[in-house]
Amino acid sequence: MNLDKKVATRQSYGEALKELGKENENIVVLDADLSTATKTELFAKEFPERFFDLGISEQDMIGTAAGFATCGKIPFASTFAVFAAGRAYDQIRNSVCYPNLNVKICATHAGVTVGEDGASHQMLEDISMMRTLPNMKVFSPCDDTETKYIISEISKIDGPCYVRLSRLSTPVIYDENEKFELGKAKQIGNGEDATIFATGVCVAESLKAKEILEKKGINVRVVDIHTLKPIDKEAIVRCAKETKRIITVEDHSIIGGLGSSICEILAEEYPCKVTRLGINDSFGKSGDAIQLMNYFRIDAEAIVNLF
Repeated sequence: MNLDKKVATRQSYGEALKELGKENENIVVLDADLSTATKTELFAKEFPERFFDLGISEQDMIGTAAGFATCGKIPFASTFAVFAAGRAYDQIRNSVCYPNLNVKICATHAGVTVGEDGASHQMLEDISMMRTLPNMKVFSPCDDTETKYIISEISKIDGPCYVRLSRLSTPVIYDENEKFELGKAKQIGNGEDATIFATGVCVAESLKAKEILEKKGINVRVVDIHTLKPIDKEAIVRCAKETKRIITVEDHSIIGGLGSSICEILAEEYPCKVTRLGINDSFGKSGDAIQLMNYFRIDAEAIVNLF
C-alpha cells in the first residue's frame, strides 16, 4: 500500500471514463449538474457530443439513461450517492432494473467521508437499497487501481450496475498490474487470528490496523469486498472457518450493508459471531472526514481497539 499516494475514487472514475470514451463510441455519460465534483467533466471535455447534463433533475437523468440503453448505447449516469440512490430510486427500480437495461449508475460522495456537507448529503443506505434490487450488480472499489478496473469491466457486461465512489482521497493499495475479478474478493494476508472484511474507504483503514496489530503479535487478514452483489460467498465462508474472529468495516449503515451481507451468508453456511463496525442506525454529522471516521468508529484505531 502506497500511503504517500492518495487518489479519490471519483477522480479515478473520471479518468477511466475518459479512456473508455476513446475505446468505445457507444459510451455516453450523463450528469445532474455536478460534473466538476463527480469528475465526469473529464469525459465531457474530450467528448462533448456524448455528454449530457440534465441539470438538477436526477430522476430525469436515470430515465434518459434508460432510453439510451434501449438504443444500444452504454450510459454512465452520475451524481452524488444521496441523489442517485435516494432521489432516483423509483426510476432505478422501474425503468432500469425491472426491464434489466444496460445502465451504469456511478454515484460519488458516499458515506460520512463526504465530510462537511453533513447528514443530508452523507448517503449511508445506498448499498442496502441497491443490493435488494433484482438484476442490479453493486460495486464499491477501494482505490485508484481497483476503480479503473471496475469501470472498464462493467462497460463490457450487460445489465444494471451501481458503483459506489468516495469524495475522500485514499491510499493507492494496488499496483497497476494487480489482477482482479468481478464477484471475487481480494484477500490480503493469511493471518489466522481474525478476518477483517472491508469495502471502499475502509479497506485502507483495515490495512493500517493490520500493520499495527502485527507489531502486537496479532495476525489478521484483510478481505477487500469490492463486489457486494454478487458477493463472494465461498471466500466469506472459507475465511470464517480459517480464522478465530470475523469483523466487518464499512462507511455505511450496519443495517443492510456489508456487515449484513456477511451475516446473512454465515447464518446459513457457517454460524459464528460477527463484529460489525459501521454507522449504527444513525445519520451522519458535519465535520472533517478523517475525524468523522474516528467518531463513528470505522477507522484503524477502532479496529485495533477490538483486540
